[in-house]
Amino acid sequence: MTRLSPEQLLRRWPAEAFDFESTAALEPLEAAVGQHRALEALELAVGVGQPGFNLFVVGAPETGRFEATMRRIRELAAAMPVPDRWCYVNNFHDPVRPAALRLPGEAGARLRDDMRQLVEELRTAIPAVLESDEYRSRVEQIEAHFASLQEQAFGELVDDAQRQGIALLRTPAGFSFAPAREGEVMPHEEFEKLPAAEKERIAQAIRALQEKLERILRQAVGWRREHRDEMKKLNREVTTFAVGHLVDDLLRKYVALPDVVAYLEAVAKDVVENADIFRAPAEGAQGPSLQADELPPLRRYQVNLLVEDGASGAPVVSEENPTFQNLIGRVEHVARFGALMTDFGLIRPGALHRANGGYLLLDARKLLIQPLAWEALKRTLLTREIRVESPAQQYGLISTVSLEPQPIPLDVKVVLFGDRMLHMLLQAWDPEFVELFKVDADFEDDIVIDDASLPTYARLIATLAREAKLPPLGADAVARVIEHAARDAGDRGRVTLHVHRLRDLVAEAAYQARRNGRERIGRDDVQAALDARRERTGRVRRRLQDQILEGTILIDTAGARPGQINGLSVYVMGETAFAQPTRITATTRIGEGNLIDIQREASLSGAIHSKGVMILSAFLASRYAARQAFALNASLAFEQTYGPIDGDSASLAELCAILSSLAGIPIRQVWAVTGSVDQSGNVQAIGAVNEKIEGFYDICAARGLDGRHGVLIPASNVRHLMLREDVVEAVRAGKFSVHAVASVDEAIALLTGRDDVDAVVRARVAELGKLRQKILAPAQRNRQPRS
Repeated sequence: MTRLSPEQLLRRWPAEAFDFESTAALEPLEAAVGQHRALEALELAVGVGQPGFNLFVVGAPETGRFEATMRRIRELAAAMPVPDRWCYVNNFHDPVRPAALRLPGEAGARLRDDMRQLVEELRTAIPAVLESDEYRSRVEQIEAHFASLQEQAFGELVDDAQRQGIALLRTPAGFSFAPAREGEVMPHEEFEKLPAAEKERIAQAIRALQEKLERILRQAVGWRREHRDEMKKLNREVTTFAVGHLVDDLLRKYVALPDVVAYLEAVAKDVVENADIFRAPAEGAQGPSLQADELPPLRRYQVNLLVEDGASGAPVVSEENPTFQNLIGRVEHVARFGALMTDFGLIRPGALHRANGGYLLLDARKLLIQPLAWEALKRTLLTREIRVESPAQQYGLISTVSLEPQPIPLDVKVVLFGDRMLHMLLQAWDPEFVELFKVDADFEDDIVIDDASLPTYARLIATLAREAKLPPLGADAVARVIEHAARDAGDRGRVTLHVHRLRDLVAEAAYQARRNGRERIGRDDVQAALDARRERTGRVRRRLQDQILEGTILIDTAGARPGQINGLSVYVMGETAFAQPTRITATTRIGEGNLIDIQREASLSGAIHSKGVMILSAFLASRYAARQAFALNASLAFEQTYGPIDGDSASLAELCAILSSLAGIPIRQVWAVTGSVDQSGNVQAIGAVNEKIEGFYDICAARGLDGRHGVLIPASNVRHLMLREDVVEAVRAGKFSVHAVASVDEAIALLTGRDDVDAVVRARVAELGKLRQKILAPAQRNRQPRS
């Protein structure tokens, strides 16, 4: 066993270890500290252009994984070419399936603006030609021609009828014939007085004229059709003249883009066919009527540019709310004529559209909790195209008319951020994940701190303060931050890389400095921030301490008791962890080698704690009953605990309590013990060693230190010690002690003050074995067969 010196309890960094007085003199860091492995993986994912080489960034969010990744990706993206832009335009042949156009650089915005300008010019040019004198003259000629045809046909019919004494009458029901005399319709009474032969002649004449009229009316239908065709031909001719030079200018402008040329030709054809929508309605008249499934006038010629032109380089997009529609886009609807309608202009881009040709950064947990989003992302990466569709339409939940936009080819690197557990679960349960995310960037939680890394870590602290626009830190303040970083890492030879926590500490220290009127953060400010944080989050800790000091929770820190020992329990509440002593008791009696864990029997024990108890049982049986029956039953209990416990860090305390009870030798209650043991009795390292020592120290200090109080820890935990200043000072003053032990024999000797515990236990076990044989002997004799 080793009594630890104050220097072994806390590693200090003196201000003289730094070659600066203030962090204001330090250059900021350009890259993340200690994350070269992760950044190399990022370079690989970016550099390999094959499918599936997307990146999964593994690590705690506090490591600054997102900021470091984003910063490096932006640097790489800035040197890449600007990707092509995509837009949706009307498909004049099938409006339900809008067409996608790919345009380089700023050509997308230019085409959109050019189409707007074209529509404005057509709104002026087409009405102008349709209202010109030449157009009206040609319309009059067409009207006159077809009017003359009708007049000639009807004139011949009227002349023929007059020659036969028949009049042609126009009535609301149409044309009719009647007998006439001297140009007047013959009265009915007079017609009845005519000879029968005359009546028959008139009737035959009327029938012949009626047939001729029907032929003329059938000819009139054909003439009207020809009239419409002539008017359409004229309209096409004059509209083509008006549209031609305007569209030709655009065709020459986009001649290098065949898809755009084809679209402009389709626009020109559609404008000619629908020239009437460009006519301004006459005063008091309404414009062209629309059906419920028609596009609004002129909207059909708009260009829906999905992504506006941004900065130079490839896009870097971070989607904070990765829902299905926020990823792949959506088709919006508007209410029209009592129905929900849509068109290509209501297609809205998703994060994949914005990141196409660049990088998309997503939080894996947020992505996975969104319905359909994970499957949509995988499907998009596998097919390498973005297909905008509605989830409700995909599953047949709605019947509203929607669109089927043409899919857009996808070229993107997706970067997911998640913790290690989530990464392992995806690898184990989703076979497509391994194919789609072939590169892992694992961010370190801590790094070794030595003479080589110390200046770099100081620059990291300076960079965090500068980025947060906080005052500079003095060298002594940097040293105190590094000391806390080592404690946070749980190893005096390492420091944490959880930069968010470091930034928060510097911000709180800056607040303390500002309160004290200082322009530079000093060591006292950092210590004040740590003390304030401990007090701010210490309500539960204080309450438990009060219950111990008041005697509600029974914890002895004086005297000696057999089978009773002070264990140390850790409580974790969010990011706050603290420890309190826990009374562990053991009872032993004659039995059959059973070790009863009362916590486990009450279903209040975790798997790791149960494993630790079973290791104790194996140790006891191996050491004390290797060649004889183990005539011992023992019971273990964590007194006054009413919730589940787990972990094996109390194994050493439990074993010492059993040995004390078995030997009948009391344990001095001035000690607290932590550590796990193996089947050979070796003491193994545990976690939260600093919090455990400080938890027992606080209780002892509140009751009064007398120099006998102390804590036993595993020897392998010495490198993890970074205790509070007040604990170290108490050790230096001889009022408190910390001992490192490597075996259970060292621990029990220190706890009892005796070196013969093992011998007493062996004698006690042998005695119990003999007693058990004596008790069982009569029963064994009764079971023997008699002759």
